[in-house]
Order: sequence, then structure tokens, then C-alpha cells
Amino acid sequence: MRFARTKPNRKKRGPSVSGTWSILHPWHAFSAMGKCMKTTINETSREECIDICNKMLRGERSAVETYNLAIDKFESEPATSQLRRIRDEHQNSVADLESNVRNMGGDPDDSSGAWGVFAKAVQGTANLFGEESAIESLEQGEEKGLDDYRDAVEEGLLPECHALFTNRLIPRVESHLRTLKVLEETV
Repeated sequence: MRFARTKPNRKKRGPSVSGTWSILHPWHAFSAMGKCMKTTINETSREECIDICNKMLRGERSAVETYNLAIDKFESEPATSQLRRIRDEHQNSVADLESNVRNMGGDPDDSSGAWGVFAKAVQGTANLFGEESAIESLEQGEEKGLDDYRDAVEEGLLPECHALFTNRLIPRVESHLRTLKVLEETV
């Protein structure tokens, strides 16, 4: 696929008659899938991408710890099994992010950091007020995680990180939010 350059600040026009793409800025390129990735001067460095993945890894570790607290609070089996499934998916996200960091030549963070301490305190307090409050707290955590993933994608990522975030991690969090909304209605 060939890419045609246009003047800066010009809007993307889409494929031309010849099948080439007009692009917004010289540093944007459109893959065959139509996704925009930074490619030259403004490309996210490998170290920056490792840092972003480690930040998200700490959040995923925190989510696993938080779901463990919530699971201990719930007595109803349908809710507990759903919460276990979500926790297990967060464990899968931990494994995916660890692998991605290693593949980029980095060292995965092995703790949830300060955010984990804060999240556990918030969840512990919410658990004191009952199952509905605990679910609301989990929803807020998932929404924060989703915002963080989307912000990272918008800021620009290396292709391997971009694909992991958009194809696997963001859809998981969106699924968790849908499940928690259903649980909130039933507790």
C-alpha cells in the first residue's frame, strides 16, 4: 500500500481512486486495517511503551487483589462465580502484560504499587456497606482501568502494545463492566 502525503492539518480524505491514502500529518500512517500508528519523530519509544505496560500491569495486579477481597464478601453463588471469572480474566491480563513487557526487553513490575494499597482500602470500606456498595466500587475500578487503557491508546503505542490493548485488554474490561452492571441490578 502506498501513502500519499498532504499538507499538515489537512483532513484525511480516505482512499483515492488509485487506492492510496491521504494522511493527516507526515508522521501518521494507516495500516491495511485502517488503524493509525505513529511512525517517525513522534513514535512512542520502546522504554515509554514498557513504562505504560508496567503501569497497566500494576493496575491489573491491583484488580486481582481487589476482586479477591470482594469475593470474600459475597455469599450468593451466582455473584461469586461471576466475580471469580472477572478476577481470573484480570490474572490473564497480568500474564499478557508481563509477556508483552518481556518481549519488548523490559522487566515486568511484580507488585500493584501504591494504587493497589489505595484500591484495597476503598474496596474494604465498600465491603463494609454491603454487596451493592462492593459492586459499585468494582465498577469504578473497571471504569478507571478502561479510561487508562483508552488514554494510552490515544497517546500512541508501539504496534505490539496497540494490538494487545485494543484487541484483548480493552474488550475484557468492557465485558467486566457489562457483567458488573447486571450483578448490581441483582444484588
